[in-house]
Amino acid sequence: MKDCRGDSRIAPTRYFLSFVIEIQPEVLPKTDNSVGIDLGIKTFATFSDGTKIDAPKPLKKHIKRYRKLSKSLSKKTKGSKRYEKARLKVAKFHAKLKDTLDRFSA
Repeated sequence: MKDCRGDSRIAPTRYFLSFVIEIQPEVLPKTDNSVGIDLGIKTFATFSDGTKIDAPKPLKKHIKRYRKLSKSLSKKTKGSKRYEKARLKVAKFHAKLKDTLDRFSA
């Protein structure tokens, strides 16, 4: 490992670590085959040959909760304390949803 850094500039409750490492690249044989990939929400990925990869269960659960929180936010009066509380809740959960999606797609 060459370097390791921590960062919490985005929010005081979120931390990120960066690692710099050296690895030997793996050389793969060349082929003439190609496949198109379409990324979505319900079906995580659909390949041009018809193969489908479903989204993971936690992602589906998080999407359902995100919809519920967003709906709750839309019913609040803009500028009120309850609106701000709900907005922060939605933003925090959106970050969690994004992290779940990033973990699955990495």
